Amino acid sequence: MPINHYFSALAGLVIREVKKFSKQKGRLFSSIVRPALWLFVFAAGVGSAKGIDPGLLNFYPTQNINYFEYITPGLLGMVLLFSGMQSSLSMVYDREMGVMKILLTTPLPRWFILFSKLLAGTILSVIQAYCFLIICLPIININTPYLTEIHGWLLAFPFIILFGMMLGALGLLLSVYIKQLENFAGTMNFVIFPMFFISSALYPLWRLIDNDAILVWYLAKINPFTYGVEMIRAASLGKFYLQGFSITLLCTIIFMLFAIKGYDPQNGIIKKKGS
Repeated sequence: MPINHYFSALAGLVIREVKKFSKQKGRLFSSIVRPALWLFVFAAGVGSAKGIDPGLLNFYPTQNINYFEYITPGLLGMVLLFSGMQSSLSMVYDREMGVMKILLTTPLPRWFILFSKLLAGTILSVIQAYCFLIICLPIININTPYLTEIHGWLLAFPFIILFGMMLGALGLLLSVYIKQLENFAGTMNFVIFPMFFISSALYPLWRLIDNDAILVWYLAKINPFTYGVEMIRAASLGKFYLQGFSITLLCTIIFMLFAIKGYDPQNGIIKKKGS
């Protein structure tokens, strides 16, 4: 197949997802309002006036920072996480409507179709993430010198894309197992909330050890969301977190490979379940 056909198919799938998103005004609104409420309500109530100590894994030039500065990369991860799960919902909807069946019977390779869906979802995730930053950062520009450096968030751009791709690939993988839209909410709650709360998005992990929550600390350490958040936190300060980057990239590849296998009618779970 000529390479221009691949580009045409990629552009078509991406444009389709963008058009669907543009018609869902509430989706963009909720993706910004949800983390914004956490930022202005939760951070204001929980954050100490004395600041917070990031612990040993500290990318800041001081051991005491404003809580708004600490929590914002975590809430950015929340935007990417919810958007990635929305991509999963879109896949389940397309499968129920027969769209995926049509796409998977085209001459295009299965991996290319799924990668195109992943790329489209990632683009939407990144747009929502930067909308959140553009709206919220000017409002909290009070005693947050390490948070509102614009060039830091520009440097973080490729890492935000990678983080969004990892969560989007996880959403594709989950869509293999979610057979009906009715089951979506329960499955997503089972994935989203543990993944978000058992991570370093809202608090440094040393506090878990300090409170003798050793089991939760171990779970947070094996949670890929933790490493994605820390990667973004470091990148926004102009630093490179190699471990976070490596684990995020590895998880992206693993999730994507299993999603491709799941959508393979020869040996995937779709055939086994009779879909």
